[in-house]
Amino acid sequence: MRTVLGYVLIILLIPLSVLTFYYADAEAGKVQNFDDYVEEKIVINEVDLPQASKIKDTNGNIYVELYQPNRIVVDGEKIPSFLKELFLQSEDKHFYEHSGIDAAAVIRAFMVNAQSDEIEQGASTITQQVARNIYLTQDRTLARKIAEVLYSYQIEKKLEKEEILDLYLNVIYFNHNTYGVEAAAQYYFQKPVDKLSKAQMAFIAAIPNNPTLYDPERNFENTKKRQERLIDIMAREEFITPEEAEQIKSEKITLKVRDRLDKYPDYSTYVMHEFRELISESEGFDQQLLNAEGDAREAIQQKLSDRVAEVLASGIVIHTALDPDIQSKAVNAVNNVLAGSSVQASAAVIGNQSHDIVAMSGGKDFQKTDFNRAFQGYRQPGSTIKPLLDYAPYLDTYGAGINDMVSADNYCYQGYCPSNYSKTEYGMVPIKEALAKSHNTAALRLLTKTGMERAYSYLDKFEFEKVTETDHNAPATALGGFDYGMTTLEMASAYTSFIDGTYTKPHAIKRVTDFKGNTLFAWDEEPVRVWSTATSYKMRAMLANVVKNGTGKKANFATSYIGGKTGTTNSYRDLWFVGLTEGYTAAVWTGKDKYENKWDNIRFMESYAPHQLIWKRIMR
Repeated sequence: MRTVLGYVLIILLIPLSVLTFYYADAEAGKVQNFDDYVEEKIVINEVDLPQASKIKDTNGNIYVELYQPNRIVVDGEKIPSFLKELFLQSEDKHFYEHSGIDAAAVIRAFMVNAQSDEIEQGASTITQQVARNIYLTQDRTLARKIAEVLYSYQIEKKLEKEEILDLYLNVIYFNHNTYGVEAAAQYYFQKPVDKLSKAQMAFIAAIPNNPTLYDPERNFENTKKRQERLIDIMAREEFITPEEAEQIKSEKITLKVRDRLDKYPDYSTYVMHEFRELISESEGFDQQLLNAEGDAREAIQQKLSDRVAEVLASGIVIHTALDPDIQSKAVNAVNNVLAGSSVQASAAVIGNQSHDIVAMSGGKDFQKTDFNRAFQGYRQPGSTIKPLLDYAPYLDTYGAGINDMVSADNYCYQGYCPSNYSKTEYGMVPIKEALAKSHNTAALRLLTKTGMERAYSYLDKFEFEKVTETDHNAPATALGGFDYGMTTLEMASAYTSFIDGTYTKPHAIKRVTDFKGNTLFAWDEEPVRVWSTATSYKMRAMLANVVKNGTGKKANFATSYIGGKTGTTNSYRDLWFVGLTEGYTAAVWTGKDKYENKWDNIRFMESYAPHQLIWKRIMR
């Protein structure tokens, strides 16, 4: 009874407060009248309801729903009149007659609630509920209730009744982070709202009155009973006949609750990372961050985060290049080849024609919150760097042929004296053989002949995130010895330059649109010439020789073209394979996330060649 008395007290104070407000204003010099004052203080802006965004694959199928919250805004014309009337009769019978506040409803609610000793019926009109859900909070305070009345007053002045009703039907809460009748229909029945039966409409209409009490998943019987009461109201008001009411009530309600779509986490985590980059580049945040430091930098990062959240909440579609078949193959290859071991892996696949990222594995048994090794894991690239830093720059600089000779004997440069894998000197060998057998001394010789500065003028075009100034002067980088290294995605991206000699930074996101298909954001990447056409042709031939006659034999399979390069880092901590076919370019890294000591490595897996087997399973 205490709850009811408190509720009634608030209701009774509302008109008193409004009147006091009105007369106090009138006596204050009568400079402004009440309407003008409220007009100035209560601003009703155009409503842009937050709704769920989606991520689609290359076939146009949704694979992630970004609920912020789960709302699908629908035009009032699509909402069945029967469903509208259900809400009008149960929530605000005199909606078309009042101006935002229904005094009769206040008295009626008082009588009903007093009899039941609990809040059985509210006194809020649909307009008040719109005000509360869009402009205010759900706090049960006198100040909020008075503000609700004033906002309702303004809403009724600014909007037509149908506009208010449509807003209401798109903002009301249906539990489980679901807002609006369209999202509720799809969540509980996996149907659009205009395809629901009358029984299903009455069932979802039962929920908002008390979303916890009438939660269909936890309190189905409560919801069903209220549904039947709503149908009885519709019969009593002669919107349906008693016979039809009984028929509707007898229809079996079977929930078909829709699980939130959240597939391919390896790929979607990268999409969200790239989406932030796209917003940053499109709206100038990246330029602001270039010279910002300390608190200023943090403030810009926060503004960027707020902007990303704002765009996602506006209801967008992120169109991506994800190929579900290749994605499944990449994930399965990593999981199956490394099953039962403590070794991890990552993979990235790029389409040769589109330069889009079509698949990605962030690691064995990857989960959405995991560290994504494909784009976050920086590792020493080993010999996979040789085609990019040693061989192609040399061929491009001197116009050398793949059968020209190079020494594979011992060699030192600036005090750096690497040896070949077998500790053997091979004398003069063809350049293509030096790459196929991955002779270290030959690679270093080619780099020094080209010159560090010139060789890096080629490598810098790939914009490796963590290549440092120190790296530019370190001869050990000829064999993959970098300060930080590269990611799997970066290595796959760089190898796409061997398709035709140009490099276009690959992306997962093709474009971002609103729900009407209007493009909001898109990458604007132009290809950069890296190698001459002749150099590209020679490199493809040499990479093919690596797979046919060299260290990459276990990656080989029957196809029109296949080429690539293996990589092994010091102490066998990382095993790489990066290569391409006619259709795709891919990189695979295998290793451990952490090494406890110098003996903790994956040398035991070298002969098994998991990096090559994974690559082969993805690309075959």
